[in-house]
Amino acid sequence: MGEGGVSRKQIFANLAPPPAEPPAEGSSGAPQESPAPRRPSRMRPLIGSPDLIDDGSRSPVGALGQSLGEISERSRRAEEIEKKLTAGQTIVELDPGSVEPSFVPDRMPADDETFRGFLESIRREGQQVPILVRPHPENREKYQVAFGHRRLRAAHDLGIPVKAIVRSLTDQELVVAQGQENNERRDLSYIEKVRFAQRLEQKFSRDVIMSALSVYKSDLSNMLSVATKIPADIIDAIGPAHGIGRRSWIALADGLVSSEHSAQRAREIANQADFASRTSKERFEAVAQSLKDTNPGREASPVLSASGAEIGRILETQQKVTLTVDRRASPEFAEFVIRELPRLFDDHLKRR
Repeated sequence: MGEGGVSRKQIFANLAPPPAEPPAEGSSGAPQESPAPRRPSRMRPLIGSPDLIDDGSRSPVGALGQSLGEISERSRRAEEIEKKLTAGQTIVELDPGSVEPSFVPDRMPADDETFRGFLESIRREGQQVPILVRPHPENREKYQVAFGHRRLRAAHDLGIPVKAIVRSLTDQELVVAQGQENNERRDLSYIEKVRFAQRLEQKFSRDVIMSALSVYKSDLSNMLSVATKIPADIIDAIGPAHGIGRRSWIALADGLVSSEHSAQRAREIANQADFASRTSKERFEAVAQSLKDTNPGREASPVLSASGAEIGRILETQQKVTLTVDRRASPEFAEFVIRELPRLFDDHLKRR
C-alpha cells in the first residue's frame, strides 16, 4: 500500500478477534484450579467488529483484565493491531530527533526502574517491533508518533535510529491507533487512560474515544467523572500508579469531593518530605488512607471534667489525635492547654 491517504475503514478493517465461544453449561461454580471453559471476552471489541454494537446483556469492561489468560489475550491482540497497521509497509530507520510525540499525550512520567528494564531489553535484543508514525501535519521535516513512544525514547537514550513505519493518518485515525495499541498492551495504567480520555474529549466525539480506549459508554463516563473530581495536581503528585484499578480511583475521587477539606488533606500528604521517594502505587495508597482517616462522618469523643462538664473533644485516627477546645466557652483553659503542652511533652520524655 502506498503512502497516500488511507481511510479509517481501510486502516482498521479486520482487526476484530473471532467471536468468543459461549461458556459451557454448569461451569459457573467450577473451582479456580480446574480447567475452565472459554468465556466471552470482557474486553470491548476492536473497531470493525460486528460486536461493537452495545449488547445490553453484557457487563461492562469491569476490572480491565485481571486474569493471566486475559493478559495473554491482550498481548496477542496488541500484536495483531500492530501487524494489521503495518502490513505491507516498508520499515525505515529515522533519527529519533526527527520524531515528535502524539499531539495527545497518553503517558505520565515513567518510573525510572521500570523504564530502565525496558531500555536494557532494547539494548540487548534491539528494537523488534517498529513504531508507527505519520508525516508531521505542521512540519514537513518531522514525523509524529501514533504508537511506540517508549521505543522512541529508548532509541533516543541509546543514540540509535528508531525503526518505524510511516503512514498517512488523520488525527482521528492516529488517536484510535494510539489508544487501542496502548490499551491492548496494558502499558497504560487506569489513571493514564483517564487522562487520555479527558484530553481526547477536547477534540473528539465520545464514539471516537470509546473506540480508542476500547471501552463502553458507562466506563468512559466513569473515567471522565474521575478526571473531573480529582484535581490535576493531585494526580500529578501520585503518578501513573500501575496496579491501582478503576474501583480504587473512583473511591478516591468520591472521597475527594465528600468534604471541603479532603483535597487539602491529600495535598498535605503529597507535600510530605518522603512522599516523592515512594513508588507511585504507594503514593496512591497514602493519599487514599489519608482520606479514610479524615472521615467526616467520624464523631469526636467528648472529654469531661470531674464535675461532668465537657472541656473538649478528641478525634482519633490511625495517623493523628486531634484535641479541640472551645475557645469561646473556655478561653482561659484553651490558653492553658497551649501554654502547658510543651511541659507535658517534656514530662512524657522523662517517664519513658
